[in-house]
Amino acid sequence: MVSSDSKLLAVLGPTNTGKTHLAIERMCAHSSGMIGFPLRLLAREVYDRVVRIKGERSVALITGEEKILPPEARWFLTTAESMPLDRDFAFVGLDEAQLGADPNRGHVFTDRLLRARGREETMILGSDALRPMLKALTPDADIISRPRFSTLSFAGSTKLSRLPPRSAIVAFSAEEVYAVAEMLRRFRGGAAVVMGALSPRTRNAQVAMFQAGEVDYLVATDAIGMGLNMDVTHVAFASLRKYDGKRQRRLTVAEMAQIAGRAGRHQRDGTFGTLSMEGSRGAAFEEEEVHAIEEHRFPPLEQLYWRDGQPGTDSIDTLIADLERKPDHRVLRSAPEAIDLAVLKRLAEEPWVRDRTRGDRMVRRLWSACGLPDFRKTGVDPHSRLVGRVYRHLTEGEGYLPAPWFAEELARLDNVQGDVETIADRIAGVRTWAYIAHRPDWLADPAKWAERTRELEERLSDALHQRLTQRFVDRRTAVLMRDLGARGIDALPVAIDDAGIVSVADEPIGRLEGFRFHVDPDAKLLDKKRLLAAAERRLGDTLGGRARLLAADPDDQFTLATDPGRPVAIFWRGDVVARLERGRTVLSPRIVLHRALDLLRTPDRILVEDRLIAWLMTTVDRVLRPLSAIATAATDPARPAQLRALLAPLVDAGGTIERAAIAPTVAALDRDGRRAAQALGVRIGTMDVFHTGLLKPEPMRWRLALAAIRSGETMPGCPPAGSVTVTLPEAEPDRTAYHRAGYRPLGHQMLRVDMIERLARIAHDGRPDAKGGRAAFVPDPALATSLGLAPDGFDRLMHILGFRAAAEGWAWRGRRADTAPAPAAPPRPGNMFGALAALKATNG
Repeated sequence: MVSSDSKLLAVLGPTNTGKTHLAIERMCAHSSGMIGFPLRLLAREVYDRVVRIKGERSVALITGEEKILPPEARWFLTTAESMPLDRDFAFVGLDEAQLGADPNRGHVFTDRLLRARGREETMILGSDALRPMLKALTPDADIISRPRFSTLSFAGSTKLSRLPPRSAIVAFSAEEVYAVAEMLRRFRGGAAVVMGALSPRTRNAQVAMFQAGEVDYLVATDAIGMGLNMDVTHVAFASLRKYDGKRQRRLTVAEMAQIAGRAGRHQRDGTFGTLSMEGSRGAAFEEEEVHAIEEHRFPPLEQLYWRDGQPGTDSIDTLIADLERKPDHRVLRSAPEAIDLAVLKRLAEEPWVRDRTRGDRMVRRLWSACGLPDFRKTGVDPHSRLVGRVYRHLTEGEGYLPAPWFAEELARLDNVQGDVETIADRIAGVRTWAYIAHRPDWLADPAKWAERTRELEERLSDALHQRLTQRFVDRRTAVLMRDLGARGIDALPVAIDDAGIVSVADEPIGRLEGFRFHVDPDAKLLDKKRLLAAAERRLGDTLGGRARLLAADPDDQFTLATDPGRPVAIFWRGDVVARLERGRTVLSPRIVLHRALDLLRTPDRILVEDRLIAWLMTTVDRVLRPLSAIATAATDPARPAQLRALLAPLVDAGGTIERAAIAPTVAALDRDGRRAAQALGVRIGTMDVFHTGLLKPEPMRWRLALAAIRSGETMPGCPPAGSVTVTLPEAEPDRTAYHRAGYRPLGHQMLRVDMIERLARIAHDGRPDAKGGRAAFVPDPALATSLGLAPDGFDRLMHILGFRAAAEGWAWRGRRADTAPAPAAPPRPGNMFGALAALKATNG
């Protein structure tokens, strides 16, 4: 019961005046109290504050979808729609009472302004624009004006790239919020997202990121204008137009001020302005609007929306009539038809609803069902069908919703997979069932289902927070941008762990492998330059230590990288440190350090270069010892000129050369010269001059690598290790490489030169001498088979060696194919290798 000396106090003023804080203090000073808020999120925020003062057992939270109601609760925090007006409280407060002018919810705030009273004190909080309405409707109210603690100034239009830290960007649709947040993630490291549709858990998690400084930007709908307290210094409007449920319209000056007023806290000044978007002219304030916002002067409200808050419930028609009744006060205006009334009128047209809704109790039950909010924004018709199904169950059997149906609907929503929009839609669905679970007489076991919906909403909320963070926050860029702004690039806290992971302020940005810094592959292109700069400018000491470690390492820590198609390089501990370029001789290529080592100081670079040169010289001498010896002899003035004339081109060719290419030199070599060449391991064969030791896999790989370096090419493909016969490569560069390695083409195959000489020796040794007449050489079939040489390849080789096909075998022509063309071999049945077409004598 309200006392005759109950005090009615109205506290009016702009945002950042401490009105809500004052109301909390006044409520807590009374033995009991209640405050109604415009948002579930705000009610939850204040509930947490009052719990810290009074304790959980004494504080209640009541919203449409959430109810925390301890038996001993004396202080209630609620949404305006959920205020229990039938309970007695010493103190009652109503926040943002100027929302009575809102076409959608205004009638609720007007009703609470007129009817919600505390036994000892009632406090109405709102903007100065509400003053004439209070004087007209509550003339006994004591009106107090509260000035803003700090200054709010207009900052003009700002590009996204120049948006100051601790800014909130306000948009008026989920699509616009997501678009702005995505741009902030790409350019500024990300943003927290706050919308009225978020659950308190998701919203709190997002705000916590912003408050903790994990992100410097917040993108929100106009929900932040309703008293949500955040550490914002600048508010940027992405738009100045919103859809109000019926049409797209420009914000009123009061709405602009309500939102802009979130900038600044207590005595810290704030700024507001617009966001300049690329490709768009963006929003723009009128000069009069700016002046009004800065001076906190707004047009006074001329009317509030009203609907009977205590309609008659003796029949459906009486209920509808009362809800549509016009107000009898000049400053009150009939509220537009809300969705609950629209649903009621739709259901009233159903005969079965009329049949089941007789008497005060059932009319109130029907009206209660019509109050189910359309959280998913499906519209009147779909929502009417859902409400109709709910009411049908409430009027059957024991009057409860079937538990299996309720459980099935929850199970359909129990899925944390999906994108932001999908999970947000599921949360909206859960809010519907949470609202139902919190009706005291709609379920047989409401406490059980309320707990179930709460758990599901929390799971989905955590998943939504995770998706929002994944989608709109790049922590690495956020940390980098924040530290760059605060400290500058030279002062960034760069750390490297034992695994080579490089971090800036504990945020991994890449990996150091050898001397190379690899940016995290997940980093966006726009971030990579910053990350490289952040790391490379701070890795000097670490790289210097690695240089000294390289210089002290044994030879087995270095390798020659010969990946086909790539430049020949030197690797240290599995990572590239240098590449090789043409040097003075084929055996002494020039070492060029990888650009990653450019960060080394000069003494460290010299240390690395000297160690790599020493390793290269030692390894070339070990792997290519025969070639090194030949090269030394080729430049030894004490050696005969004819011998040096043979050895020099052999060195340049890498250790194998066709005899035909140096035929005059071979012919000019005397017996002593041949013995000297033989002493060096050089074999002057029928077709090639070579050193057998250089045909092993590792010397062959090095020879090809040195030849590629000499010619300025990338590394060619190597013949399979240990292969005697290989398939002729299709690519011309690989054919050239195989030829250089010591293989000669024979049809579709290539045979290693030492094996060609072996076959040549066998063929010639098996050839009858002059006294034996012209008997043909008959080869052993196992020879070609053991080498993997195909019949056509063998036949071609025999022609090259100077034999011709004969009826009983191969007859000596008296000359090799490298000195005169061999005649075509006619098809010959009975040949041990099969009939052959005419062959063209060739060396490949």
